[in-house]
Amino acid sequence: MTLHARSHLLGVALGLAAAGPALAQGQNWDMPTPYGDGIFHTQNIMQFADELREATDGALDITVHSANSLFGHAEIRDVVRQGVVPIGEILLSRLANENPAFGVDSIPFLAASYDDAAALWEASRPTIEELFEAEGLTVLFSVPWPGQSLFLRQPVEDPADMEGLSFRAYNVATERLAELLGATPTQVEEGDIPTAFSTGRVEAMITSPSTGANAQAWDFTSHYIDTQAWLPKNIVFVNSSALQALSEDDQAALMDAAAAAEARGWEMSMAETAEKIAALEAGGMEIMQPSEALAARLAEIGETMTAEWLEEAGETGQAIIDAFNDR
Repeated sequence: MTLHARSHLLGVALGLAAAGPALAQGQNWDMPTPYGDGIFHTQNIMQFADELREATDGALDITVHSANSLFGHAEIRDVVRQGVVPIGEILLSRLANENPAFGVDSIPFLAASYDDAAALWEASRPTIEELFEAEGLTVLFSVPWPGQSLFLRQPVEDPADMEGLSFRAYNVATERLAELLGATPTQVEEGDIPTAFSTGRVEAMITSPSTGANAQAWDFTSHYIDTQAWLPKNIVFVNSSALQALSEDDQAALMDAAAAAEARGWEMSMAETAEKIAALEAGGMEIMQPSEALAARLAEIGETMTAEWLEEAGETGQAIIDAFNDR
């Protein structure tokens, strides 16, 4: 979209907001999303829009603008909050610098399976909803990415085998994870991964099977250890004023479609995990479960990083962890 077109959209949206909710009936909604049409998150959202259109007899028609084509990822939360567009999707942990609670799903080895990730979402959802509500936003649904697992150039069963390995890091959490494993964190951007491995700059990384398969990781690594260290989530949310401007029937239809999209999205994520792991195996990689010793060490690291997160998250974070542990 051109700068002029985006400016026009902003002007129209602000004009509608100033005119009040009376003009907000029977709407065509634009929905920016960060990811391309081939990504299962986007496919799920498109189905959500189709089902909602049908349920409301076209009274609520959502046009999905994928791959940052309407607004960039960093802009989406703000433009929904400002009413420029009524609905959007982001990676939830992008907001962790604003409040640690937004990053609870990215603590390594706290929730290292789909069952645990679902329990963590149930435990944290009330807090996330409250934080969004304070910004004039209503949470609709959230769907995880496949879990983050280890890619290595040799098998690792003893945690000591990780010591000294050059480990790809891309944020503070992965740097800390590398340190706790005894590895050496090395900053490498996603596009540079194959070259970094082929030149020996890195020897190990943690990422999703989707990223690994898309990068053809079998060309530069040989072993995949299925740790599912964390399952970061995307979250879909709506401007609360835009939601309240809908008829009661359309609000109910929106919430029903959102609940169906969340359930379907988790199934799609699990299917994506199985499909991409199969692709890694077909490419020649050895698929492994962590040994007892490695699993025990990873669990210890999870406890350490959870404790460090709690130092930042305080009572709010403790309430989430308590609810998760009491499930």
